[in-house]
Amino acid sequence: MDYSRRDRADALAADYVTGTLRGAARRRFEALLAVHPTLRDAVQAWQARLMPMTLSVEPVEPSPQVWQRIEARIHQAAAEPGPTGRWQRLAFWRGLAGVASAASLAMAVLVALPDPVLPPIVVVLNPTDAAGAAPSTIIASLSGDRRALVARPLQTVALQPDRVLELWALPAEGAPRSLGLISASSATVVSRRDALHDATGFAVSLEPPGGSPTGAPTGPVLYAGKFTL
Repeated sequence: MDYSRRDRADALAADYVTGTLRGAARRRFEALLAVHPTLRDAVQAWQARLMPMTLSVEPVEPSPQVWQRIEARIHQAAAEPGPTGRWQRLAFWRGLAGVASAASLAMAVLVALPDPVLPPIVVVLNPTDAAGAAPSTIIASLSGDRRALVARPLQTVALQPDRVLELWALPAEGAPRSLGLISASSATVVSRRDALHDATGFAVSLEPPGGSPTGAPTGPVLYAGKFTL
């Protein structure tokens, strides 16, 4: 497989960062990151896009039992004699260093937040009667601060070559606002706070290449979903 192709690298990186790449495929992808700069760049780009979503996750305080188990492992590793013990201690400290680095990064992010953040909102866009032979479901994950949204179909939506999917924000009052085109098979990140801040629902319409030419849905609305705060 040609991993230098940016479209292929971007698709794999999106699945990796969003957590849908699992098992052997995920381990193989992680091994490839060390030798493919294009894959690393794509992963970093997706991580940067999705950072607003990660900031919406409420931190969890570790229980006292967690620290007790860490201390027990430290004492056990220190007491193990011989070469085997030394290698096990090395592996342990490497693992502990990784945990500490992750904790430091998480703490830096939390300290940088000026205000408490709200939990993310998950909106299910169900197929309408117009969906016909493409009855997938689209999941839209909206960050609590409404700065970013990730839309992903649960199954690939079958489309004609001359048609695309366009996502719309549905405000409580007024006309729908376009959020741009979304993929029919993978995750799409939308970062438009101006269009997301007062949305009470989302819809997906079928449009010609390039999207609606009028600023309003011109094709049938295939998926729709609303939410309340």
